[in-house]
Amino acid sequence: MLDEQIIELYWARSEDAISCTEQKYGSYCRTIAWNILYSEEDTVECLNDTWLRAWQAIPPTRPQILKAFLGKITRNLALNMYEKQHALRRGSGEVTVCLDELGESVPSFERTDAVVENMVLTETINRFLKELSEEDRRFFVQRYYYLLPVKEVASLAGMGESRVKMRLSRMREKLKNMLEKEEIFL
Repeated sequence: MLDEQIIELYWARSEDAISCTEQKYGSYCRTIAWNILYSEEDTVECLNDTWLRAWQAIPPTRPQILKAFLGKITRNLALNMYEKQHALRRGSGEVTVCLDELGESVPSFERTDAVVENMVLTETINRFLKELSEEDRRFFVQRYYYLLPVKEVASLAGMGESRVKMRLSRMREKLKNMLEKEEIFL
């Protein structure tokens, strides 16, 4: 079923919208949630919450890209769930490693309290991503959006982990320099 048809089911308030969404994008959203939570029970809960959020958001929202819309909902829910579960005990898991890696380049969101500053940061990161080669952009998104382990990013690219680590390191340094040039300081 086409995304436009699924969105029309939401607008018509047909419960078939949820089953069609789950059928088409369940595996995609499951992968996102699993890479953050590493728990089947939590992943299932996150997916159920994703379908509920989609139901609540459409209408009034009419997503331009349904896959990205659902991916963002899933990722945000999974990160919130992860944060709640690990609020008292920090240290393990791919999420923490990824956020620590990016923390060297991107300012803390706790210090970036103004909406305008967040918008400028988002715009700068988007420009940064556009400047990367397609392969580097894929590595960056796989690592820092989908939170894949470096080993898996390397495996998907058919190259060694050390090469991927070096490229990610160079990208983080490039991002850091770009943010500093834009006067977005750590």
